[in-house]
Amino acid sequence: MHLRCIAAERFIFNFDAMKIETQIAQSIAAALQSLYGIAVAPDTLQLTKTKKEFEGNLTLVVFPFLKASRKSPEATAQEIGAYLQEHAADLIAGFNVVKGFLNLVIAPACWVGQLNAINADASYGIKTAAPDAPLVMIEYSSPNTNKPLHLGHVRNNLLGYSLSCIMAANGNRVVKTNIVNDRGIHICKSMLAWEKWGEGVTPESSGKKGDHLVGDFYVLFDKHYKQEVAELQAAGKSKEEAEAASPLMAEAREMLRRWEAGDPEVRRVWEMMNGWVYAGFDETYRRMGVGFDKIYYESQTYLDGKKKVLEGLEKGIMYRKDDGSVWADLTGEGLDQKLLLRADGTSVYMTQDIGTAQQRFRDYPIDRMVYVVGNEQNYHFQVLSILLDKLGFKWGRELVHFSYGMVELPEGKMKSREGTVVDADDLIDEMVNTARETSAELGKLDGCTPEEADAVSEMVGLGALKYFILKVDPRKNMTFNPKESIDFNGNTGPFIQYTHARICSVLRKAADEGIVLPQQAATNIALSDKEISLIQQLAAFPEVVAEAGVQFSPALIANYTYDLVKEYNQFYHDFSILRESDADVKAFRLLLSANTARIVKAAMGLLGIQVPDRM
Repeated sequence: MHLRCIAAERFIFNFDAMKIETQIAQSIAAALQSLYGIAVAPDTLQLTKTKKEFEGNLTLVVFPFLKASRKSPEATAQEIGAYLQEHAADLIAGFNVVKGFLNLVIAPACWVGQLNAINADASYGIKTAAPDAPLVMIEYSSPNTNKPLHLGHVRNNLLGYSLSCIMAANGNRVVKTNIVNDRGIHICKSMLAWEKWGEGVTPESSGKKGDHLVGDFYVLFDKHYKQEVAELQAAGKSKEEAEAASPLMAEAREMLRRWEAGDPEVRRVWEMMNGWVYAGFDETYRRMGVGFDKIYYESQTYLDGKKKVLEGLEKGIMYRKDDGSVWADLTGEGLDQKLLLRADGTSVYMTQDIGTAQQRFRDYPIDRMVYVVGNEQNYHFQVLSILLDKLGFKWGRELVHFSYGMVELPEGKMKSREGTVVDADDLIDEMVNTARETSAELGKLDGCTPEEADAVSEMVGLGALKYFILKVDPRKNMTFNPKESIDFNGNTGPFIQYTHARICSVLRKAADEGIVLPQQAATNIALSDKEISLIQQLAAFPEVVAEAGVQFSPALIANYTYDLVKEYNQFYHDFSILRESDADVKAFRLLLSANTARIVKAAMGLLGIQVPDRM
């Protein structure tokens, strides 16, 4: 199945060639100095890809230079273009002027040189972290141990893992971390339900994954609780009175009190059921292809949080109310009063986050902390940033809340207590099965062994799921439609995966014919606009990776990759590769194809998506 694609292996030289845009920008800066006596930094020039309706490859906006030229926009552009064609003939093959825009036609040899440079760089677009590079810690997942991972967790995990890959590709040292919410009333609800109605059932005796089994008891608790509240309301109590008087909820609160007091029996059940959940989580994480360098647990961090808050109280950063509760006054920052310790001394989520920060800062020399958490927690992280800064964490004020929108199904929202969530495991199974059916119908699995068909189905199903979620701007709410995501046409994961497999097939056929890819393509061949456009797309990869790191946006990588494969498929449709009679042109097109596959594989890797060599 996993035959290595030639595209991932072709590199001979190891040098950094100057990009075409950089060379041209330097030539333009020299032109401006010579023509008008002005010094312009090359990296400040406005060079963009020429619009398709005009002839050219790169366009310069000349309006900023009119004051110096003292000429019209057209005359200024004409003068700069003529200078470039005379003094940079190896770069500029021609030019045309449209009002204040100078459209430059780049010499074909430059584009081939650009492709050769990309081919020579084995890690094109991907930086390696130096030992002293900034350390970025990224927290994602953050599940509760009272239920399995669901669709909302899927988006969180995929975003967090992809962001980790993107930050690493930008030369940062990255630590992937998770905080497990393993204590609290919600955990006690599942535990109490198991004690009351579980009859000693275990994952082994039931044949269920542990996280699913515990989630069933969470739903069962809510069912009995609602029934109890309804009966109390029927006896004449208001809804609020009935909820306050619920014996079942009182038992859950008492169990939490016993847990915090260290009751051995409560702790034994807690450890047993959490163990079931962790085993289930690990299986889901493995299948999703995500992981962590360090996992923290709320049960181990909340006490540190309480200590840190009390330390802040002694320093006058926090204050205590008459009832004994501890608060932070953030009105000076335009916010409100924030509770940190309740009157009975128990902690809140903010306290736990402070404790987790304390442990992390002790474990790692963090330069930047990124929290991948939904946008409903925007205010929480605004407050956390201020508090961590006040408490002396150097990265507190600059922490990043990677805030993302909610994900829903076409049928609407999901609710854990009512058991209407879509479990991540069930969703993955559905995606893989649909991928298998769709691939088989379209003949994509023809000639595959059963093992290869299984591997391709898993790869395509998960690729469809990941890509559909990651191509959307993270800040936006989204609706996940499983049927739309598995489509071998359009802006989908399977379309990109199939294109990679198609290129690998071409390269295998070339190898079977005894064709060896050249170290460099010949620079004296004529190029079509489509081939030039494809090289431009490849050349843009490093800038896209860098911008995705600045904006914290896997969507930029996803949509770049789609544009690249769309461009390649148009090229593949319009031009012969293996049937090309000119040996130099054939070699160039094979090299272009190989590097397209290589960049597609690298880009999809930043999204946590595998690409098959055969389909």
